[in-house]
Amino acid sequence: MSPPTSRRGPTVWRNWSGAVRATPLRVERPTSVGEVVDLVHRARAEGVRVKPVGAGHSFSPIAHAPQVQVDLTGLSGLLHSDPSTATVTLAAGTRLHDIPGLLDPLGLAMTNLGDIDRQTISGAISTGTHGTGLGFGGIATQVTGLTLVDGTGTVRTFGEADPQLRGAVVGLGALGVITSVTLRCSPAFSLRAVERPEPLPAVLDSFVERCGQEDHLEFYWFPHTSVALTKTNTRAPAGRDLAPLTRRQRLVDEQLLSNGLYAVTCRLGRSVPTAVPTVNRLATALVGDRVFADRSDRVFTTARTVRFHETEWALPLAAIPEVARELDGMIRRQGWRISFPVEFRAAAADDLWLSTAHGRASGYVAAHRYHREDPSAYFAAVRDIALAHGGRPHWGKMHDLGHHDLHDRYARMPDFLELRHRLDPDRVFANAYLERVLGS
Repeated sequence: MSPPTSRRGPTVWRNWSGAVRATPLRVERPTSVGEVVDLVHRARAEGVRVKPVGAGHSFSPIAHAPQVQVDLTGLSGLLHSDPSTATVTLAAGTRLHDIPGLLDPLGLAMTNLGDIDRQTISGAISTGTHGTGLGFGGIATQVTGLTLVDGTGTVRTFGEADPQLRGAVVGLGALGVITSVTLRCSPAFSLRAVERPEPLPAVLDSFVERCGQEDHLEFYWFPHTSVALTKTNTRAPAGRDLAPLTRRQRLVDEQLLSNGLYAVTCRLGRSVPTAVPTVNRLATALVGDRVFADRSDRVFTTARTVRFHETEWALPLAAIPEVARELDGMIRRQGWRISFPVEFRAAAADDLWLSTAHGRASGYVAAHRYHREDPSAYFAAVRDIALAHGGRPHWGKMHDLGHHDLHDRYARMPDFLELRHRLDPDRVFANAYLERVLGS
């Protein structure tokens, strides 16, 4: 077997935000499962570590690869579909934004999505990426099967009936190189979106109740304002009463107002911090007031051209209103000028071992900072508030917790560590991040 295509360094890799950089010894680009097996065997023989990377959209250093980086772009596309079970098998490097085009001819859609679709399917499930909607779990809950090459070079497949699948899905890249993912999909559907500004106090008072009433609810809050920009998406059969945004509307709303205004706000905030409250109030007046209906993926996802750092925490759903109030008070006391909005979402409880929603209906609070600003102090303050309410950090977002901090927050952590020991006994897939959060 010929070895997979590789490029020997130095090649500098950066994640999307630019906060994480690596200069791997080489980059492997396999195009088959056999080539993945081969590269793992060669790495073991050389005594070097292997790290698969998806799209580099994690804000944490979870995908940092100082030795052998594995680019899964050559493993992408639809491998198999089963109309009788509404399942599809996708190669691991398939980007989320390519999946709707693969599913639409089958009359299927992903059950839920987040608002960013640049990730690979393997990266999205491995880090616990999620959308919003109390009746729906994260993307990993849609997985019914998984194939990976473990740390011994063995190909392992976990089916839906295998209890180990619950541990392998949100695997943090610690168990092996995922080569394919099987998803259970939904019949294709459309979404009616209502986006509007509402008084923040009223939204906080009703958030938990509304999450139980709406299919998909989230809101953004610009610090220094008393307005919540709510986004409510209601599911409908595919093609029913569609009223999509025109190309001009998308250009104005998403490029000029949302991304363009964010860019101006963030740049101004760096040079003239005192202007941030005024600009944030202007932003809430200009964005977030529209109604439209379209194919589900076109409503779930939005373009993000302004780069930022992000930390996100999963909390018991009932804690979200109080956490939002504490964040507001903390920013006021510190006298900070925060230009980026804070995002609040919800997701159903699940039984995945390292899912941030394991065992509890969860609310999520995501704080952001412009990529040219130091987020450390702000994110540490958000962390302290979240931890006081039982918070769990999103694996793909910035946080500084270690194994001892995390162990007691996950009842199945011991089971995951035992699975890791069996699949990667020599820690072929370890990096500094995994040693911090999982131990050595």
